[in-house]
Amino acid sequence: MDALERAIDMTSRLVAFDTESSRSNLPLIDFVESYLRAQGVPFARAPNAAGDKAAIFATIGPNEPGGVVLSGHTDVVPVEGQDWSSDPFVLRRDGGRLYGRGAVDMKGFGAVALAMIPEFRKASLRRPIHLLLSYDEETTCLGPLDMIARLGVDLPRPNAVIVGEPTSMQVADAHKSVTCLVTRVRGFEIHSANLHRGVSAVHVACRLVTELERVAAELRAIGDPSGRFDPPCSTVHVGVIRGGTARNIVARDCMFEWEFRGLPGADPMFARDRLAACADEMGKTVFAEFPQCGIDIDTLVKVPGLAPQPGSAAETLALRLARRNSTIAVPYATEAGHFQQAGVPTVVCGPGRIDQAHQPDEYIEISELAACVDFMRALARELEA
Repeated sequence: MDALERAIDMTSRLVAFDTESSRSNLPLIDFVESYLRAQGVPFARAPNAAGDKAAIFATIGPNEPGGVVLSGHTDVVPVEGQDWSSDPFVLRRDGGRLYGRGAVDMKGFGAVALAMIPEFRKASLRRPIHLLLSYDEETTCLGPLDMIARLGVDLPRPNAVIVGEPTSMQVADAHKSVTCLVTRVRGFEIHSANLHRGVSAVHVACRLVTELERVAAELRAIGDPSGRFDPPCSTVHVGVIRGGTARNIVARDCMFEWEFRGLPGADPMFARDRLAACADEMGKTVFAEFPQCGIDIDTLVKVPGLAPQPGSAAETLALRLARRNSTIAVPYATEAGHFQQAGVPTVVCGPGRIDQAHQPDEYIEISELAACVDFMRALARELEA
């Protein structure tokens, strides 16, 4: 079996594990451990605090500083409510496409990396190739943090990281940050005929959402000085709002979940701080006679952006391996920013198109896996030199 067929077979095996973010990824990690053990590849495992998920870090080649980390996540988004043509956890090959949940985002990349290990082991690597498979990227991006903290401590510190999110094997050197928040409003419940004697949490929440709309308009006016992003600005989005119990009851509670996606270099707390200032002002006016009322703003997730580092070890290497002359920016967030914050040059480059991710009948082109195989073969040759 050649490397591409091994990659297809490995994609099938990985897709078969239902690793939706709400579920454990341990069966998949156990499978990977068994595979690595059979290949004679050393590895380290880092469980989460609950013990129901884990990340795994493997090293092929010399166990010393340097080399390259190939980073990917094992979790996938849910399939519930989506209209699939076949079982999403059974890889279906149809023509030049492979269909299955996670096929493109991003078990295809992990499968290629695992399938290439026999070739990596045969190469006379002078610098190591590391593989990191993590969890919870689709929800928090916190899955790789324990392993990142160990780089240069009890794990070799690499010279570069390549995060294998789908870019059609183009090299991305920039993406936005993501800050996810929830705002909760506590009002004073009363019959709506006497609404002047209460405080509607729903009305207050709507005023806060309107303030976020003003912030969003300012961000659109500022735009994207780099001209690389679509949409060309930092953005604010309210995705969920819930409140009240009945039409004729002044609402006691209301909450809304929202996010800020910031251009590289933008303060990730910009929108949160603006909303907090608005909330403080409302506390002095709307809530002046209602001390039991209030507004809480909690930050749930902070994923750092990826800032361009022209000429970095990761950019230079990935452009050479992918045979590209320029980099791109991508609109989604990844764990790449965490590696960069740890001081390791990082880019995003992987097989498949992001517009196929999270969709029913998600698929990856076999030609994209083939291009990723070629990329990793070139990586092995590079690290032999």
